[in-house]
Amino acid sequence: MTYVVTVDTSIPEDTPEMDPLQRAGAVALIEDGFDSVRAVEGPDGVQVDLLDTIVSVHPGGALLKVIVDAPALEFAEDSVQALVDELLERSELLADWTIERCEVELHEDLAKKSLDAAEGPHAPPADPAARKARHTESPTTEAGTGQTYDTEPTKAATVRNQMLDLADELRSFPLTMFGAPKDDEAEREADNDESTVPPASARLAAGALVYATDILVDELFEDVQVLTQEEASVAECEGPLWHLERLPDRYALQYDAHFARRFLVTVIALTTRFTDGSFQRLSCVAEELALRFLLSQATTTLELHELLDDDVSTALDAFTDNVYDDMDHEWLYDDSTDETDEPPTGAALGVAPTPFSSWFTPFHDGRYIHPSAADEPEAAAQ
Repeated sequence: MTYVVTVDTSIPEDTPEMDPLQRAGAVALIEDGFDSVRAVEGPDGVQVDLLDTIVSVHPGGALLKVIVDAPALEFAEDSVQALVDELLERSELLADWTIERCEVELHEDLAKKSLDAAEGPHAPPADPAARKARHTESPTTEAGTGQTYDTEPTKAATVRNQMLDLADELRSFPLTMFGAPKDDEAEREADNDESTVPPASARLAAGALVYATDILVDELFEDVQVLTQEEASVAECEGPLWHLERLPDRYALQYDAHFARRFLVTVIALTTRFTDGSFQRLSCVAEELALRFLLSQATTTLELHELLDDDVSTALDAFTDNVYDDMDHEWLYDDSTDETDEPPTGAALGVAPTPFSSWFTPFHDGRYIHPSAADEPEAAAQ
């Protein structure tokens, strides 16, 4: 069975955070280590095959996603931990790093619901697609009954506090990007200004983006797995997909596993720049679409816990307006241009549409594209 093992590694305590050059070096060392391995011998001599890896380095360490084929979850976790331990020890520059966490992440709430309902009248469907549809239903409607129930207040309060705590992790953006006033004096002067977002609502919106990042990345990993296992594109895929089927339909035949991995790397690179303070501007069409997905996930999560009021919604709208250079990428969702590949009526004059082959091409020199998502040299030359 295929498992996605999440590994959190940290640099030694009392060590200065890594600068961009050091982070690039760490990525190269870790990726080279993984590239040299095809399988790992797990407990009791069981072989665990290494299928794919994603490496995301931040100033304080690295977050690794290791996809393996193992007979059981425990074998997957133990084998990956042993592998990462060995890779770190093998490199003199990474030998002092520590593993803080190595586990297959499960959605605890959904798992508990499934266990509680096992063999009961509300047992989850056996079909994965049906399970996905059931899990994504409105949280206030009992599946199949039409009866509503109240969201647990303590859960909503817990998530709200988590989001508020996470707001400080969005280092690239001050709260003014979410429509909050610049200082306390401005806040007092703007008490009656309906266009001003209360700081608490701006913090909740900022924290929701960080909270949603983990969900989005994990679910995109699952999409990559499905496309890889089926060796199919999104248009041909029979398994359930979380997000990739929400890309523009016109190119669905080109969204294969290779594209999915590049898009996942783009999401990780973009959100890393959001949180490490290095973000400046969106770099390419793929990043514009990645941000669209992140905003959608944050909105859905806030709605799920009944935290999306008018002020928080306004804060997310302000952030959208401030971060996007323009919204020209939305023409990709206009079905009226399927045959012409031209922007729809009303698109910005003088802006040429970006073809699918250039989604990962930087808009201008100096815009950041992760090496694992960048165009191949031949494509870039063309």
